Amino acid sequence: MDENGFATPTTFKHHSNEELKEEMNALSTNYPSITRLYSVGTSVEGHDLLVLEVSDNPGVHEPGEPEFKYVANMHGNEVVGREMLLLLLKYLCENYGTHPQVTNLINTTRIHIMPTMNPDGYQRAQEGDYGSVLGRPNANKVDLNRNFPDQYGPTRWNRKLEPETAAVMSWIKSYPFVLSANLHGGSLVANYPYDDNRSQTNGIPNPTPDDDVFKMLAKVYSNAHPTMHIPTPCKDQPREVFPDGIVNGANWYVVPGGMQDWNYLNSNCFEITIEMGCMKFPQASELQQYWLQNRLSLVSFIEAVHKGVSGFVRSTEGNGIANATISVFGIEHHVISAAAGDFWRLLLPGNYSITASAHGYDTYIIF
Repeated sequence: MDENGFATPTTFKHHSNEELKEEMNALSTNYPSITRLYSVGTSVEGHDLLVLEVSDNPGVHEPGEPEFKYVANMHGNEVVGREMLLLLLKYLCENYGTHPQVTNLINTTRIHIMPTMNPDGYQRAQEGDYGSVLGRPNANKVDLNRNFPDQYGPTRWNRKLEPETAAVMSWIKSYPFVLSANLHGGSLVANYPYDDNRSQTNGIPNPTPDDDVFKMLAKVYSNAHPTMHIPTPCKDQPREVFPDGIVNGANWYVVPGGMQDWNYLNSNCFEITIEMGCMKFPQASELQQYWLQNRLSLVSFIEAVHKGVSGFVRSTEGNGIANATISVFGIEHHVISAAAGDFWRLLLPGNYSITASAHGYDTYIIF
């Protein structure tokens, strides 16, 4: 492997939508035993929202194996995550079977990677853009990270779901995702829920019931990054200093209708938002450095899907019970079991009282 971790030559460049599709198709063709390419829907202008699954058994949910996802380029002009995920896919495929960490990760995790959620916006963005909003929204001029249903009610941005938002919501509901990150740009920090508060006021923290877990997850990414964990503000925001490189979203600025909050409140999936750098659309010549800075963080964060507890909820006859509620005493947030009765609950190390309950069955104390 070369200094970038690849077995074959790598060109660090910005890929057009067509080039991105070609690269994902090539990986799917070259590594059919560990990949599956699929679309979750289309953008306003008809571009497929492509996902490449990486797994030792692609196309199948293996009972007991957690599912993970990365999403990038939700804002069309924030492009670092888009290219980092394409590089991550290449890295995972080329290192499977030879790199113990990567091989174990793929053998024990079903990984889904969507390099772009906003291909239409990307087409309008421009290389070299430091901090504008050119290309940020979708083709209907809607900010997709304000378009999800919000716990505090509708806003002018989410009264009508955009095609990209609806497709991703359906995707999230279709798989038993456990952990996720949404890759953005414009700052350097790992941002965790909640992203807004009841008064929609910037600077007022709004922690979830799993605040300690989210802080741990954010630090997994930040601490593996060479500079994110060091409070260094972007040049245009000298007062933005984030201790440990993490921040509660609402304590930074409110984002009503954000995707990470919707994940947490409407699925089993814990999602954070990674701001990957101060510049939104850096020059292609900078992408290799971004990759070297983020490679370990991207892999380490996937590994975090295995933190906490997992198991199966079964009847006395040994049949898996789907949609059983898994509750942790003292934490007002529940997850449900998947089709085979398998479940995953992200937690910090410690002692917990955990119960499983399902309609028609006696409640059972697991731990």
